Amino acid sequence: MTQVQQSTTLHGGCHCGSIRVEFTTVRDLASTSPRACDCSFCQKHGAAYISDPSGALRVVAAKPKTLHSYRQGSELARFQLCGQCGVLVAVTFEHKGSTYGAVNVGCLDELGLLGARVPASPQLLSPQEKVSRWLRVWVPNVQLVVSGT
Repeated sequence: MTQVQQSTTLHGGCHCGSIRVEFTTVRDLASTSPRACDCSFCQKHGAAYISDPSGALRVVAAKPKTLHSYRQGSELARFQLCGQCGVLVAVTFEHKGSTYGAVNVGCLDELGLLGARVPASPQLLSPQEKVSRWLRVWVPNVQLVVSGT
């Protein structure tokens, strides 16, 4: 008998509603601990991230110019923010034609379903170590969609 993993989809978005996110995971939410990055950018946004290499992440912007990207630190990753209200919704990374990413739990509607935050210090990693880690733990199936005109 083959056991099929049950997936859960979490929804959320920015404060003004211009960006919506859907994060699908097969992980047990209660035992999933968001990673609270200790870099100054993430600290100022109160960001903590979850991901699942077996999951999917979809970020939908209501109109062009709503989804803004920002690079900082090693400039390898792009932080995805709402251009209207400034909420940080996700972080992404391009690798060999695929977009990998993690969602900021602060923008999820179902925040109370997750475990306690744990500290993370990616700034201590070399660029190669960061890429290796992201390829192992981030969602390899990220869609950034701009709808409307």
